[in-house]
Amino acid sequence: MNNRGNLIILILCFLLGIMLVSQFKSIDSGVGIISIQRAQELTNELKNIKEERKALYEELNLLRQKMREYEEAAAQTDELAEALKKELERMRILAGITDVEGPGIIVLLDDSKIPHQVGENPNLFLIHDDDILKVVNELFAAGAEAVSINEQRLISTSEIRCVGPTISINNIKFSPPYVIKAIGNPKTLEASLKLRGGVIETLHAWGIEATIKIQENVLVPGYKGPIKFEYAQPAKVGGK
Repeated sequence: MNNRGNLIILILCFLLGIMLVSQFKSIDSGVGIISIQRAQELTNELKNIKEERKALYEELNLLRQKMREYEEAAAQTDELAEALKKELERMRILAGITDVEGPGIIVLLDDSKIPHQVGENPNLFLIHDDDILKVVNELFAAGAEAVSINEQRLISTSEIRCVGPTISINNIKFSPPYVIKAIGNPKTLEASLKLRGGVIETLHAWGIEATIKIQENVLVPGYKGPIKFEYAQPAKVGGK
């Protein structure tokens, strides 16, 4: 009985051993399959990440290129705007519609205070429009870059004419004294007016008060009146 029982137990242990070995092999095989699948998944994921990174780098390089182009365009625009601004300011100065300052002279003209004799023409001792015109013409001939009379800027359409006892400048009437401001080389401007037999000497001969002061800085205001061209138009190039 004992031998038979031992045999049965031995057979059962053998069968149990076979079953355990089979189970372990099955588990090892399943783990291997799972590991391979996981490795493939990770490989694919890594590949996708690399492709996404490459695409992001390409997009980043494209954005950097566009940024450089925008910066260059902005710089060119700023340079163009600055150049246009300077040119516009230069045109304003040439047109006389902006305030300017610089070295120059100030000329003061006033009627004669000398009592005239009976029979003398009193108009000879008064300042007339042609006297002012002579002074202004001498200043421009001497290189004056800006001239004003009683704060009225002289431009291409300005007029200086006699209106009764007054003088009209830019259609505004003034009585003496007249203050003429001119910007340019002070010594040259002064010398042009003080020439022997020149305008100042002639005015002094009639007792007209005419003084000249050299200034390191003279402010000449811009023209404030209307500017209208009804008939003058830009000429067509080549007559077309």
